Amino acid sequence: MVYAPKKTKYRKRQKGKPSHKLAPANRGTEVNFGTYGLKSLEACWITDRQIEAARKAISRYTSRGGKVWIRIFPDKPITNQSPEVPMGAGKGELEYYVADMRAGKIMFEIPSSNMA
Repeated sequence: MVYAPKKTKYRKRQKGKPSHKLAPANRGTEVNFGTYGLKSLEACWITDRQIEAARKAISRYTSRGGKVWIRIFPDKPITNQSPEVPMGAGKGELEYYVADMRAGKIMFEIPSSNMA
């Protein structure tokens, strides 16, 4: 896994309320560190691999040595049952981590000095 918590109290946790049913974000909605930011328009789950792919794409099109701030972290574990497991066989194994995004949250920031 690319991004994952170093230590958690519990390895698996409950799924919780779907993020699309929650209100838009009220914290983390403004650009604080850089000049430009990438903002989510709708609620979704973003996996650790998607965050890393976006970071690589942003750094590819900015000048070398440019700073990229990642404002989200995948801390929600997602489990999955193996195929053909009977019902009642318990919760599945940990597959990956996601960042639970609300609409309007800033995901990435870059300063104006490293634009290509």
